[in-house]
Amino acid sequence: MAQVALETESTLTDRFQTTVPSPVRQALHLGKKDKIKYVIQADGSVLMSRAESTDNDPVLDKFLSFLANDMQQHPEKIQPLTASMRNSVESLIDSIDIDLNAPLSEEDE
Repeated sequence: MAQVALETESTLTDRFQTTVPSPVRQALHLGKKDKIKYVIQADGSVLMSRAESTDNDPVLDKFLSFLANDMQQHPEKIQPLTASMRNSVESLIDSIDIDLNAPLSEEDE
């Protein structure tokens, strides 16, 4: 029986980013934050597959474990984020303007 192939395409932005087309995401069972593996063949073709989970960051894992243990041992220290705390954080980032569609600088290429 002949194999049926589905062709689809996407466009690179100025920052060399693209959106993985929906049929590809569905075929690879990709979700947000999943990793993609690329295998470049000798003939120049590229195979794309879902990357298997890699080892976690041991430092981050220890830190998150520390936080979880501390929250379990001292739940009385957990406080909700207050409006003044939120306003303080917003004031720190208020003047920062980020354009995710802007092209990369020469040094970032």
